[in-house]
Amino acid sequence: MEQRDYYEVLGLEKGADEAAIKSSYRKLALKYHPDRNPDNDEAESKFKEASEAYEVLSDEGKRANYDRFGHAGVQGNFGQGGFEWSDFSHATDFQDIFGDMFGGDGRRRTRGPSGPPKGRDLRIALELSLEEVAVGVEKKINLTRQQRCKVCDGAGAAPGADTQTCGTCNGMGQVQQVSRSFFGQSVTVTACPTCSGEGKTITDPCRECSGEGRARETASITVRIPAGVSTGNYIPLRGQGDVGPRGGPAGDCLVFIEEKEHDQFTRQGNDVLLRLPITISQAALGDDVEVPTLHGAVKMKVPEGTQSGRVLRLRGKGVPDVDGRGQGDQLVEMMVWTPTSLSAEERALFEQLDEIQQKRAKKEGKSFLDRMLEALS
Repeated sequence: MEQRDYYEVLGLEKGADEAAIKSSYRKLALKYHPDRNPDNDEAESKFKEASEAYEVLSDEGKRANYDRFGHAGVQGNFGQGGFEWSDFSHATDFQDIFGDMFGGDGRRRTRGPSGPPKGRDLRIALELSLEEVAVGVEKKINLTRQQRCKVCDGAGAAPGADTQTCGTCNGMGQVQQVSRSFFGQSVTVTACPTCSGEGKTITDPCRECSGEGRARETASITVRIPAGVSTGNYIPLRGQGDVGPRGGPAGDCLVFIEEKEHDQFTRQGNDVLLRLPITISQAALGDDVEVPTLHGAVKMKVPEGTQSGRVLRLRGKGVPDVDGRGQGDQLVEMMVWTPTSLSAEERALFEQLDEIQQKRAKKEGKSFLDRMLEALS
């Protein structure tokens, strides 16, 4: 099923500010929250859709990725994976949004344990050549990560063994601490230290994973890299990090791009620069030369009288915009090559040329320097 535009979900224009995003989501969340719509699958679906939209648009970095890539920029592997409540629940203004629904402190009154903790996020660096950046590429990466134990299927308990309700929190996964001071009484709710918020304890742990419910393994994953990325860009692979202990949800894997230095081209934004050596005769007479580009060799005309340092432009032979809006150019800087040693025939020709130029200068009443400055101007 095709996902709806996040701005459309929240009923906003693309340039909406933070306050408008927050206000719109709050209205939808209060209307469709499952606690207010028990056993209503449609309301639950709309609540999740609105929460996903808010989770992306309220985060400056994720919103920028979404505006550039669409849904591909904020979902694992550019289209694989999806939204989880755990992605959103840590938002800094979570309490502000749900304060009216769950009480003055904004804290949700949980009816059960918080569940196993989420796994750790992973970060890896992926080197790309400039040629790969120019066209986009698929890369296979090997990840060593915590994956679900095959013996206990992530439960942490030995096969056939039972788990017990935690005696410290009575299965709630939380404990309350009451403190009194001159200003009154305060109640702090924290995860149960005995069961780590899971509400259950294991009496007979799995021998394969020692009760962790996970084991370290290596997995091969294919990552699709869009054209136009640059060093510092990253691709989030949702749910491809470490799985949490005892069946906890998996973290993410962030693939950071590192662009290799090229031996011919220098990248300048979406343009690329190539310094092309040409002979004195090619510069003076002009020539048709073959020029390498990121997209294959092309023919280029060197104009007659080309000076060293002149830059010619090959349209559309650079790097595409990462958002797909146009493509950069290739800049070709002419570097007139002066020979360091001459054959007898070459020396004779250059001496003949010098004699002709000196006669011309005398006839025109201009020095060689005058003529050079005139040409450069």
